Amino acid sequence: MSIKEPAAQVPPSASPFSNVEIGTGTWQWGDRLTWGFKTSYGEEDVRQAFKASLAAGITFYDTAEMYGFGTSERLLGRFIRETGATVQVATKFLPYPWRLFKGQLIAALRGSLRRLGLSSVDLYQIHFPTPMVSVETWASALADALDLGLTKAVGVSNYNRIQTIRSHAVLAQRGYTLATNQVEYSLLNRWIEREGTMESARERGIQIIAYSPLAKGLLTGKYSVENPPPGARRMISRETLERLPKLIAGMRAIGEQHGGKSPAQVAINWTICKGTLPIPGAKNAQQAEHNAGGAGWRLTNDEVTEIERLSA
Repeated sequence: MSIKEPAAQVPPSASPFSNVEIGTGTWQWGDRLTWGFKTSYGEEDVRQAFKASLAAGITFYDTAEMYGFGTSERLLGRFIRETGATVQVATKFLPYPWRLFKGQLIAALRGSLRRLGLSSVDLYQIHFPTPMVSVETWASALADALDLGLTKAVGVSNYNRIQTIRSHAVLAQRGYTLATNQVEYSLLNRWIEREGTMESARERGIQIIAYSPLAKGLLTGKYSVENPPPGARRMISRETLERLPKLIAGMRAIGEQHGGKSPAQVAINWTICKGTLPIPGAKNAQQAEHNAGGAGWRLTNDEVTEIERLSA
């Protein structure tokens, strides 16, 4: 399919989130299947994760109507009200198979706002593309949400290069920008570099938000062939687990050169050095504090190159 790329006609503008160094993802705040919410941790744990993130200076929080079937949004909204904190809230529209018309996006956004207890969000995103509805239809619906003042910026998630370009073009025709594309990105998953999504986003001033920057915990050093991750995350391949020790050892050695940073903090910093906004998740205060330690400093260019060599 030939796509006329609009970069030449529409000069890229900086995303309103381009100066945000790190955020907190809230998938774990309510999700039982993948993360075991209310099994190994609960509401008070994630409340303390929110407070610890705030204390560390993190003010960007990403949620979705899909997370815990609305539980994550409700908890995030409750914590914001309890603390009176001024934060940036991003949430997502889930394109269920029965959502076929763009007006359904506005209804879903109003539902998210009710659960969050907010009059508008800072960023509203399409959670992922589907074959049932074109990306152009949902991009137009995002423009409608901007017209109504229900969100300050709009983005997409899990979109490839072509889908990103097409969505950007529709919004540009309405006088708006596509602010973000939230994708899985880590040392163990760099498809956006190979496929061209990162480059096309950069050309258009679209901020890449990196979810799972720790590869669902694999880059923390906690897991191995003998000790695989629990639950749905156990599906990871044996080959990946076998090649982890060398990478973890290399990141630990590099972290020692920066005041004893852990492999997880090095992994988060690598995504920052690559120009993305990482949103590692946190189940409790300790994890939130640890994630925050991945920001506020920088790997050298040589260290980035070495880490990438090890991860390859």
